[in-house]
Order: sequence, then structure tokens, then C-alpha cells
Amino acid sequence: MLALASAAPTLATAAEASPAGAAAPARGAEVVAVTRVADRQVDLSVRSPALGGRTVDVRLLTPEGWTPGDRSRHWPTLWLLHGCCGDYTSWTARTDVARIDSLRDVLVVMPEGGWNGWYSDWWNYGRGGDPAWETFHTGELRRLLERDWGAGSTRAVAGLSMGGQGALLYAARHPGMFRAAASYSGSVHPLLDDESTQRILGFFAGQGNDPLRVWGDPVAQRDVWAAHDPFHLARNLARTPLFLSSGDGTTGPLDPPGSTSELEADFHRQNQALAARLKRAGAKHVVTDFYGPGTHSWPYWQRELHSSLPMLLRALRTEG
Repeated sequence: MLALASAAPTLATAAEASPAGAAAPARGAEVVAVTRVADRQVDLSVRSPALGGRTVDVRLLTPEGWTPGDRSRHWPTLWLLHGCCGDYTSWTARTDVARIDSLRDVLVVMPEGGWNGWYSDWWNYGRGGDPAWETFHTGELRRLLERDWGAGSTRAVAGLSMGGQGALLYAARHPGMFRAAASYSGSVHPLLDDESTQRILGFFAGQGNDPLRVWGDPVAQRDVWAAHDPFHLARNLARTPLFLSSGDGTTGPLDPPGSTSELEADFHRQNQALAARLKRAGAKHVVTDFYGPGTHSWPYWQRELHSSLPMLLRALRTEG
């Protein structure tokens, strides 16, 4: 890992990357450190009011010709969201995303979403507040990247597992923000049945958290759960080009012999339910790849990223 201070002095600090003479913003997120980690890969350390003033990292896979601080050019932007138990490095560490030629003229944003943040502003027993991942991503970070780091207003979003749910949530809860969305093995209908709900609560409890802090109790706070369940937001997604994929949890061609995944089987049922709901809602631009045998694992998510990229990039490159 190479600090930009030694690699490229013009990228060393957020202040140097901002317009000359511009003061640090008094409100909103701010970049406090910048690090070049590889060719075309830059990490921004961002201090966020929505996260209680904590600093989290965001990895950018930059397009060829990208220059930080150049406010004259803005690039189409693909957001890639990581899954539970991962982080902002997951996509570059576990896939070939940095070597995909078709992404050389796109700014790819891979933000930290918390070990189990669920791309949500946590309910916190009705008090709200930290962590507010949705506010950080769709508000603070988006504005920061578009102001100072070359992100354009033409966006698409994709994610895996928890991030697949996040991609659909952001597209549904912020209509018009993303021109297309893709979910790979996403938790897209956590209210499907008791098994699905209890499984998600188990993830919410990760790292010793109180699981009710995220969305509350699935019965008492059902409205909060429904507001974060893509199945219940299907009408908001009906006009957005979507890609949904999942396996059935049995041993697939990219798995070691004997591998199975109850988690993937659950999410597969959720995805089938969402696809049917979208059809009833009149959605006409939904691509599904329910590929049968396959577990909840990275080889499938890399493959599905490649499968969905034509749709995502077509949306980014469509005028208007």
C-alpha cells in the first residue's frame, strides 16, 4: 500500500485535491486521508457525521484519464456494495473487477458498509442516529464524490448478499438516483417467512449487537421492516432496469464437492418471490439468472457481475 503523499504529491491530501483556497466543509462528510493502493485504485478515508463522526474508508477504482480535483469532468459511476462480514476491499480482493476492460471509463465506488450495517439508518429504538449508513452513502458520500472526486450524476448500483439488498433498497428508496440495479444472492425479501426473518436477525446480532437496533422487532415494527424489504418496495422498482441472480444452495459447478448452503437456498426463495412480485407490479426490465445449483460464494458473484455488466453499463451510457 502506497501513500499518495509519496506517490503523487497532488493527491496527498483532501485539501490539495479540492479547489484552491476552498475551506474544509463545516458540515457533511470530509476526506481526511487519501491512499493509492494499486494502479487505478485509491482509498479515501471519510469522516462522517451520519456515522457519529467516525472515519470509514471508500475504495475508488478510477477510470483512465481521471484526475482528482478536476471539476471539469464527471464520470458515470457504478457503486458496488459488499456483503455482510466483508468490507470496502472485498470486491477488489475477491474478484477481477479491477481488470475488467469495460470499466476503464467508469468510476467504480466501493464504500464501507459496516460488518453488518445492512445499508440502513438504524432504528435504535426509535431514536435513529449512528449508524446511518443510508444517509452516509446516498447523501454525504454521494455529494462529496460529485463535488470533489469526479463522480457524475449518472449512476448504477450492484451488490452481493447484504449488498444486493442494499442495492435494491437504495434504488427503491431514492427513485431516480440509480439508472439500474443488480443484486447477486441478495436478501431481497427478509419478511418472506419466519425462517428468513430469524436468519436476518441472526446477522443483525453479529459482533455482539442488539439485533433490534437495526429495524426493531419484525412484528412490533413491521412497518420499519417492510420499508427495508425490496419485495414490499416493488412498485418503486418497477421502472428501473434490474438484474436478480441466485443459486439454489446445492453443489454447483464452481463449488468444492459436497458444498451446500441453506443461506443461498433461503435467498433463492426470496429472489423468486421478488421476481414474481415485480412482474405483478408491471416491471418490464427485469433480468433474472436463477442458475440452479450453486452456493453463497464469491465465484458465482464474480460470474454474475460479468453477466450483469452489459445491462448496468447500457444504463450508464444512455442519454437522458
